[in-house]
This record gives sequence, structure tokens and C-alpha cells, in this order.
Amino acid sequence: MDTLLVVDIVSRVLHLLTAISLIGGSIYAAFVIGPLLRSLGKETAEDIQSSLTKRWKMWVHGGIALFLVTGFYNYMRAMPAHNEAGDKIYHALIGTKMLLAFGVMLIASGLVGRSRAFQFMRDSRGLWQMILIFLAVVIVGLSGFVKTRGIPAPKVPAANVVSVEPVAIRANG
Repeated sequence: MDTLLVVDIVSRVLHLLTAISLIGGSIYAAFVIGPLLRSLGKETAEDIQSSLTKRWKMWVHGGIALFLVTGFYNYMRAMPAHNEAGDKIYHALIGTKMLLAFGVMLIASGLVGRSRAFQFMRDSRGLWQMILIFLAVVIVGLSGFVKTRGIPAPKVPAANVVSVEPVAIRANG
């Protein structure tokens, strides 16, 4: 098997597994852990949240690193074929996906971080988890659309198109 094909497959699988893990973990945190913590006393909930955040932080930061490496690699591998086809929609959709992904990474980092600048996110964790999940779902939708639509057939420049005139056929008779 071609080494480049193996790298392509490994990169794609790592990208998808990272998405599954981080989005799934975020959904679990929002819909299972969040309600549980709200049912506990404030001090107990804060202790548990602090412990969970310390563990989740390494997953978030590792996942962001994997997303950046595999996403950049996957984009660089796909770009030449889409450029050759003149596929401007691909670049617009992938660009949108990347901007949304950077937003998700910022929110995820803010939720697990300690910076005072993002304390507002941690203070309304439930809201920001929902925003993160919504953006992640949009990203997954864009990714699925771009991947399944494929690469359009390359556009042929007008100078290379041969025009054929219709020929009139006369009947003998």
C-alpha cells in the first residue's frame, strides 16, 4: 500500500476520532454532568467541576493540537484537486468550517482554562457549552456536505472547446 495513502487514512481517522471524542464529551458534559452538578450543593459541585475540568483540559488541548495538525494536512491534500476543478464553493465552505472550528477551540479552551479573560464563559458554562455544541454540529454538517459532494469535473477553458456546426442532410430523390 502506498505510504501517502496510509498517512491520508491515519490523518482522516485521527481527525474524526478527535471530533467524536470532543463533541461527545461536550454533549455528555452539557446534558449529563451539568444537570447532576446543579442538583448538588454549591461547594460539592465546584469541587467536582474542578476535578473534571483538570482531567478534561488535557483532552481538549490534545484534541485541539490533533485537529490543527490533521485538519491542515487534510486540507493541503484536498486543495490541489479542488483548485484544478475550479471549485470555489469548496474553499468557501472549508474556510467557513475553519473559522467556526477556531471559535469552538476558543470556547473549549475558555471553558477549561484559568484565564480571568474567559471567566465569563465559566460563569455561564451551560450557555457556552450549548454554543460550542451548536457550532460543532454546523461544522460536522459542513464537513459531511463537502466530503460527500466530491470534486466537480474540471472546467474546460472556452479556448479549448471545439464548436461543431450542424450539417444539413439532403435526401436523394
